[in-house]
Amino acid sequence: MRLQCEVEVVSRLLPTCGLRGRGRGTRALLSLGRPPGRARSGGVYLMVCTARDRVGARYKVQENIERFFTRFVEEGKATVRLREPAVDVCLSKANASNLKNFLSAVRLAHQGTDIGALPLSALVPAKTSEVEKPKTKMIITSRRDYPLTKNFPYSLEHLQASYCKLARIDMRVLCLKKLRKLDLSHNHIKQLPATIGDLICLQELNLHDNHLESFSGALCNSTLQKSLQFLDLSQNKIKALPIQFCQLRELVNLKLDDNELIRLPFKIGQLDHLRFLSAARNKLPFLPSDFRKLCLENLDLFGNPFEQPNLLAPNIQLKIPLTLLECAARATVNYRIPYGCHLLPSHLCEDLEVAKTCQCGSACLSSFIQITVTMNLHHVAHTVVLVDNMGGTEAPIICYFCSLDCYSQFLDRYLQSNG
Repeated sequence: MRLQCEVEVVSRLLPTCGLRGRGRGTRALLSLGRPPGRARSGGVYLMVCTARDRVGARYKVQENIERFFTRFVEEGKATVRLREPAVDVCLSKANASNLKNFLSAVRLAHQGTDIGALPLSALVPAKTSEVEKPKTKMIITSRRDYPLTKNFPYSLEHLQASYCKLARIDMRVLCLKKLRKLDLSHNHIKQLPATIGDLICLQELNLHDNHLESFSGALCNSTLQKSLQFLDLSQNKIKALPIQFCQLRELVNLKLDDNELIRLPFKIGQLDHLRFLSAARNKLPFLPSDFRKLCLENLDLFGNPFEQPNLLAPNIQLKIPLTLLECAARATVNYRIPYGCHLLPSHLCEDLEVAKTCQCGSACLSSFIQITVTMNLHHVAHTVVLVDNMGGTEAPIICYFCSLDCYSQFLDRYLQSNG
């Protein structure tokens, strides 16, 4: 029987460890069995093989175990205390189920159980792959180095595959459940599979310089909501991001430079962890109203064709008197009445999700007055990259009004403050 884990052999008589030249937490292969060529009466041994000692150190088991320490076995930890030599074999980072089975077999061997009833292994030197530390990082920067026949190591936490001319994301990558950082920059990827959302540990996703035209709402509804902190979609062909994008609430750093964006996500203010935002060299005419809620450390909107605000030329979408649908929608949002697809048609739920907010704090759905006003970007960011070559740090932002009264009051205050 064999068990892969991290092992430390500690002498109880000397201050040094039994495994030569090894620090704490060395990956090892434990085997329970009889030495080759020994008779059935030759006894059962516990053998510990490491990368530096693949031949292994052997310890007699039968009537030689003083005590088992299994308090933390559910965490993959245990200790086997031997009488001769006087050492503790400390196990950690083992699969809990495998560890329990292994300790059970060791206990039976210690008690003298018939060898034929034990799941013994041949005590042979370990293979390098069995004792070397699992590979957690792989960097590929050319197509010729990209593995076509070999699988990626299951233990990968950081994978970079750049300049590989990939037209799609390799399905083998989507099986790497420990992946925290995925860099697929400088490829030819046109579409993202929804199964990227199955990478439950993914914190950083770099898709810089690809051929993406969209970022699907399915990804925004996946487990990425809880894990994704860094997202680079720069230098692609994205025109808009889905309504659901702002459900990626853990985002800290978002890069959208050099796309074809005509608008930023409507509810971008929901990204309350966002600290770094760059959307330079896009096609943004103005910023969404929710942009005011951001609290950034660094903001870059250079090179967008921002429109010049004109307060006296509003976009009037008011319907007077208000429709019953508008009245009901405003009441639902204003009074925070619970709703969902089990109560309302899905299209009405989507409309309520993107309800606009008037300057007075009330909601409006499809009946409103819209204008753009100038906002100094230092109100939302500590460091602002100049918006244009003229040294400006101001940009137009949308404002909504639920009625003519609200619009008139705002206009009066604005004209008075600007003399």
